Amino acid sequence: MIMAAGRGERMRPLTDSTPKPLLKVRGKPLIAWHTEALARGGFTELVVNTAWLGEQIESHFGLQSHTPLSIAYSHEGVDFGGALETAGGIARALPLLGEVFWLLAGDVFVPGFEFTQAAVERFAAGGKLAHLWLVPNPPHNPKGDFGLGTDGLALNLPKDSAEPKFTYSTIGLYRREFFDTMPFGNPQGLKAPLAPLLRAAMDNGQVSAQLYTGPWTDVGTPARLDELNQASTTY
Repeated sequence: MIMAAGRGERMRPLTDSTPKPLLKVRGKPLIAWHTEALARGGFTELVVNTAWLGEQIESHFGLQSHTPLSIAYSHEGVDFGGALETAGGIARALPLLGEVFWLLAGDVFVPGFEFTQAAVERFAAGGKLAHLWLVPNPPHNPKGDFGLGTDGLALNLPKDSAEPKFTYSTIGLYRREFFDTMPFGNPQGLKAPLAPLLRAAMDNGQVSAQLYTGPWTDVGTPARLDELNQASTTY
C-alpha cells in the first residue's frame, strides 16, 4: 500500500494544484519511483489511498497502460471528505490488502530500496506484527523516532533517552492483525495516526526493524524537492 492521501501543506503552493506523490523528482513522479521498484521486486497488486486531488492520481495510472501493477484505490476524500490519517487510512483499506503487505508513503524518495519477496517471506515466517526500515536521522528530525535493539527489535524509547534513535523511513511490512484494535475497513471513517499503534506494539516486543543507509529523503518541502532535482546523481 502506498499512502497518497495527504494535503501536503508544507509543499504549498506546489500542492495547490498537484498531489504531492505526483510531484516530479528527476523527471519522474515520486510515486512512480515506488511503483517501478515494487514491479522490479515481482509484486503485482497495489493499493493506493487518496483524498486531496485523488482523481489526478487515479488518472495518472489510468494513462500508464504499461504499468505491470494491478491498482485498487481507497478514496478517502470521496467517502469521507478528507484523509483519515495514517492508521485510519490503512484500516479503511484493509479489505483490499493481504494478510501481509508492504506499506510506504508516497512522498519519500528512496531510489535504491529493493522490495524483495525474500523480505516478505522472512517476515511472514516470523511472529512479529510489523517490520520497519529505519534511516539515519535527517536534519529536520535530528532526535529520531525509534530505537533499534541488538536483537533486532524496534524500541519505543523515552524522549530523553540517551540511547540512539533513528527515523522511520515510512517503509515497513505489516500484518493485518496489527490493526485489530480498529474496526475492520474503518466504516465510520475514524481518523487515527500510526505512531501510537507502533509504540504500543513495540512495548509488547511485536515490532522488528533494521537500518537502511541508502539514499532517502522525506520530500516534505519545496526546498528539499529543489535539492533533489538539482543534484547530479542519477539512479
